[in-house]
Amino acid sequence: MTAADDLPFDPWDPAFTADPYPAYAELRERGRVIRYERTDQWLVPHHADVSALLRDRRLGRTYRHRFTHEDFGRTAPPAEHEPFHTLNDHGMLDLEPPDHTRIRRLVSKAFTPRTVERLEPYVERLAGELVDGLVAAGGGDLLRDVAEPLPVAVIAEMLGIPASERAPLRPWSADICGMYELNPSEETARRAVRASVEFSAYLRELIAARREEPGDDLLSGMVAAHDEGDRLTEQEMISTAVLLLNAGHEATVNATVNGWWALFRNPGQLAALRADHALVPSAVEELMRYDTPLQLFERWVLDEIEIDGTVIPRGAEIAMLFGSANHDPAVFTDPGRLDLTRAENPHISFSAGIHYCIGAPLARMELAASMRALLEKAPTLRLAAEPVRTPNFVIRGLRGLDVEIA
Repeated sequence: MTAADDLPFDPWDPAFTADPYPAYAELRERGRVIRYERTDQWLVPHHADVSALLRDRRLGRTYRHRFTHEDFGRTAPPAEHEPFHTLNDHGMLDLEPPDHTRIRRLVSKAFTPRTVERLEPYVERLAGELVDGLVAAGGGDLLRDVAEPLPVAVIAEMLGIPASERAPLRPWSADICGMYELNPSEETARRAVRASVEFSAYLRELIAARREEPGDDLLSGMVAAHDEGDRLTEQEMISTAVLLLNAGHEATVNATVNGWWALFRNPGQLAALRADHALVPSAVEELMRYDTPLQLFERWVLDEIEIDGTVIPRGAEIAMLFGSANHDPAVFTDPGRLDLTRAENPHISFSAGIHYCIGAPLARMELAASMRALLEKAPTLRLAAEPVRTPNFVIRGLRGLDVEIA
């Protein structure tokens, strides 16, 4: 077992969060599973192990379907955090079968290939309008002006949230997602609880309105499914809507700015992309791999497992390092090199198994639409100022990305 003090892994160190990939290389050299005392977790840095564990039913996103906190050797969350946990724990990402299966089956109807394909004209039109605004202004903050409003508008449109009521969505999401960081502070928890209460109250009112006047949107569909006996509780509707909004834009926002920052740092690859827009699909995949927006994903050990001779007991928590897995040289040739033509690219940025990202096709469409719009309408786009990373580790992004039209 490696002592935490000896590990090149410090998610609270700005130098580490600025560029964790060299540290990941050292972690992979240390072994296939490494005990990390500071978070009471087992780190898994290799692609093959992460990929297998995401599909291993001996692990779960929750344990409450089988054990009490006491049975599992864990302490219940503080009572004052209850609004956050009620909201979080009823979303399908933190549920296991049969509840996960029931909710995902219903929600997946909104993310079929045909449904997503019907959204393409709207997504492309909105991406073009946002880029037009950026160009007319001679530049701006790519995060604020393009990366953020596009996916927020798309998922809000799908849910049926009126345009006039969307302003609080991203702040609520950011505060809630703060709790997904390692060892979040009490202030982070307070903000998450407040956002959970406010967001839940808003959605409760919207659900009541949809009961009175249904629309052609996902929230109305969930209300109808509940009324038709599909056993979707109001809390599950609220939690699912919040999950879809958070997951439906956080990764896309961060993938966009992480991706363009990577392109600006690799001018040869950017020039190749500008010369051949047919590279956009493979560029999206490579940029998702190269600077992964979700760096770590956790699972509880429901039944004892063994990794490379190390027995990990029931009740332990595993932290799968997506960023490390996506840079594993056992899978990716020269993983530290950005290669927009990379043909074999089995990155795990969208997870795998039963919790594979239900919105992955939509995210890919949004990323490709904004990239094409920027390539076509702002071919001389360049960096205007060195960006600053957010202090977060798990959800990796930038505070902004200032650009200008040359």
